[in-house]
Amino acid sequence: MRALVYHGPGTKSWDTVPDPTIIDSTDAVVRVDTTTLCGTDLHILKGDVPTVTDGRILGHEAVGTVTEVGGAVTSVHVGDRVLVSCVSSCGRCRYCREGQYGQCLGGGGWILGNTINGTQAELVRVPFADTSTYALPAGLDDESALMLSDILPTAYEVGVVNGGIRPGDTVAVVGAGPIGLATVLAARLFSPAHIVAIDLVDSRLEAAKQFGADVTINPSREDPAEQLATLTGGLGVDVAIEAVGLPGTFETCTSLVRAGGRVANVGVHGTAATLHLEDLWSKNVTITTGLVDTWSTSTLLKLVVSGQLDAKRFVTHRFPLGDIVEAYDTFGRAADTGALKVVLTSTAV
Repeated sequence: MRALVYHGPGTKSWDTVPDPTIIDSTDAVVRVDTTTLCGTDLHILKGDVPTVTDGRILGHEAVGTVTEVGGAVTSVHVGDRVLVSCVSSCGRCRYCREGQYGQCLGGGGWILGNTINGTQAELVRVPFADTSTYALPAGLDDESALMLSDILPTAYEVGVVNGGIRPGDTVAVVGAGPIGLATVLAARLFSPAHIVAIDLVDSRLEAAKQFGADVTINPSREDPAEQLATLTGGLGVDVAIEAVGLPGTFETCTSLVRAGGRVANVGVHGTAATLHLEDLWSKNVTITTGLVDTWSTSTLLKLVVSGQLDAKRFVTHRFPLGDIVEAYDTFGRAADTGALKVVLTSTAV
């Protein structure tokens, strides 16, 4: 088969590799019908994720068709159309029993495209198929379903729920890329008084307005602290959500939050950030971090099917799977191309 293979920082190629096979009895092999690129993949290519080694097939998001199952798989069958979760769950360890699948001790967690081969390929082996895939209803299109593999659960769990957004809150989302926009969209479910999007790219701020932000700030022209002080009567925001993964954006969040407020970090960080405890120690500020657990996927799937969440609106560019190197270039130059989510479709579909 063909797959997108990582060959060290800054290097990737569309290679011919062996087809995946069943290794454990709980595995399934899935034909990848649609997949996408993630900001985390860009972090990997920068060398920010040392667990990803030379020769790894990238990708952790897919919608596909099951082609083979192991002998212990009971709820997934050949021919099923499934969502492949970005997080795999053994279903048995302490963390999985508590719904913290991202911390799985039984061989799961974020492994696809990280410690095992991933979904940017024609076929993918999915461990723990019974607990790491979701059957999809016939009426749900692939592109909408694909946004439930990672981006929407991540925004909802690590940003909105960890941030403790409540009705009437003022929420600042620092970074209006795909994960920031997903956070804006998910935050609306909790009826905040204001959602403020902060980004250096005007096109992304315009997108944030379409996704539900009622205030946008470009720090190259405006001081976010001054603007938000005016909006909040000098208090600062109730919740600040970091959606980039840079030291400066994290530090911005801690500077914008009010005393007693919450900072939720969603971004993937490859370098150290300064925690200004000299300013924060007395302010009763809560800071959360997290890898998505995907406990919310079933709920979000219901919201997408019912029309309460428009997941397909994230998709801005479409490519055949074989053009994935070009898709990476488009996605990596999002400030120029306007790319949010790039969808790649197998020619076998």
